[in-house]
Amino acid sequence: MEKHSSKILEEAVEAFASLPGVGRKSALRLALHCIYQSDEKLGRFTNAVKRLSTDLRFCKKCHHISDSEVCSICLDPGRDKKLLCLVESVRDVLAIEDTGHFRGSYHVLGGIISPIDGVGPEDLHIDSLVKRCKEEAVEEVIMAISPTIDGETTIYYVSRCLAEAGLKKVSILARGVAFGGELEYTDEMTLGRSIRARIPYEIAE
Repeated sequence: MEKHSSKILEEAVEAFASLPGVGRKSALRLALHCIYQSDEKLGRFTNAVKRLSTDLRFCKKCHHISDSEVCSICLDPGRDKKLLCLVESVRDVLAIEDTGHFRGSYHVLGGIISPIDGVGPEDLHIDSLVKRCKEEAVEEVIMAISPTIDGETTIYYVSRCLAEAGLKKVSILARGVAFGGELEYTDEMTLGRSIRARIPYEIAE
């Protein structure tokens, strides 16, 4: 491992390199860039990062990120409260919002069922989803879950829970999203078309 003459610089490089997708060379460039920034600019940067831990919340209704108890999407009166899009993570909400083709509400599961990774239904926000569908009289849930094996398992399980709760309409994204792919890496046009061309989901007996 390359070492530097300054332990302070080395610690900064290690910190940047711990971020996803940042290698040591990129981390070094970022650390060196910070050296030549003003105290005010660095202060704004470090404060913004710190607030992600101290001030950022998760919406009590949909589990999306929020600056307050309830997120701006849930509070938006222009949203269709009867149409709910179920996603794995916050990243998927951001990806779908970027398409500009969805004006309903969201519910973030917080992952997918994955026995290999030790993630079961009890680890996800499924109970709050069922409760919300009942309380808000949701008419349709779109399963915007990545089409992987674990994703398909999750769709099946959640669909059964919703059917038992009395929800009549569950749909999945049209297969413009390739099997095995992840929503956050799907281009906006394909994702937008997949939402508009969603198809009913039939539960196999």
